[in-house]
Amino acid sequence: MPTLRAAPESRAATFHPRTRRVWPLLLPGGLALMAGLWLGLVRLGWELPVWARLATAAHGPLMVAGFLGTLIGVERAVALGRRWAFAAPVLSGVGALVLIAAPRSALGGCLLLAGAFALLAVAVRQARLWRGLPSTIMAAGVAALAVADALWLAGEPIHRFVLWWAAFPVLVVAGERLEMNRIAPAPPAARVVFAACIAAFLLGLLASLVWWDGGTRATGLAMAGLGAWLARYDLARRTMRSRGLPRYVAVCLLSGIGWLVGGGTLALVLGGTLPGPHYDAVLHSCFVGFVLPMIFGHAPIILPAVTGFPLPYRPFFYLPLALLNLSLLVRVGGDLVGWMPGRQFGGLLNVAAVLLFAAGAAVAAAGAGKRAAP
Repeated sequence: MPTLRAAPESRAATFHPRTRRVWPLLLPGGLALMAGLWLGLVRLGWELPVWARLATAAHGPLMVAGFLGTLIGVERAVALGRRWAFAAPVLSGVGALVLIAAPRSALGGCLLLAGAFALLAVAVRQARLWRGLPSTIMAAGVAALAVADALWLAGEPIHRFVLWWAAFPVLVVAGERLEMNRIAPAPPAARVVFAACIAAFLLGLLASLVWWDGGTRATGLAMAGLGAWLARYDLARRTMRSRGLPRYVAVCLLSGIGWLVGGGTLALVLGGTLPGPHYDAVLHSCFVGFVLPMIFGHAPIILPAVTGFPLPYRPFFYLPLALLNLSLLVRVGGDLVGWMPGRQFGGLLNVAAVLLFAAGAAVAAAGAGKRAAP
């Protein structure tokens, strides 16, 4: 996900050997991911065993508030370098575990909401330390997570506010990419357009609370515009000409940006949709097409910085990335034309791509660890 950056007063925290101690905090997030993927397959119609009390409605909260909240929470806490900041991933991780173990209890949701507010405190602190538009945008993304968690806990139907959850990774990544843009700055007029896309995104989210269909379309237009801006000005356009890890990261970023444009366009055209094929197409263009390539691409950079364990780039990583994109094309195509087998098998292969990447990363990390051992 985002590029790790330490606060000015604690830059040593980024690569400090003690970061090895934080890797257990990622385990609840990993479990939330596995449970969320499993429930996602059940939602697609695959007949898989599910614990009777664990409803498929927990799929979204586990994937966003549980998995992404924990993952980004750990990364942000390590970057800030303050012990109190680790409350965010701890609360999110424990909340995900409680949601899995006792889904009918409100405790899991309360802990996830508390984790979102703790992460917001971290984001606000970082925005004060790293003054500028990028940090403010990232804080807005975390605020969107807190709003969505609160609406979910209050019993609002998920489809009515799910774009608030989508805003969390989209705005965090957008802020980080704008930060990276300082290496090769966009023209001033282009930065104004970027700010306008962010403002339109936030206004669309607010409008969706009172005018669901119109707000959804406005948010979709802003998402598509933001993706188009990144496709034109993101640093990945230059690093595509590199080799090895920089080029792989660029391919991941640009494929994700393409899906962001596609998902935003679908939201603009379809508007507010009830859960079903069109709803699936819009959401998973964002959450699978945009978010997962960002994770695939940044894992060899972020995980070593956060955990202290090596994860070297391997050309094999292109395989799960290709599988993810091709299977998502099948899934979204099936959604749009009403071809249920395409939707189901596309979703199954989405999960296979995630597991394939995780297995390849584990093998690469284990091999690097053996070579580094005395």
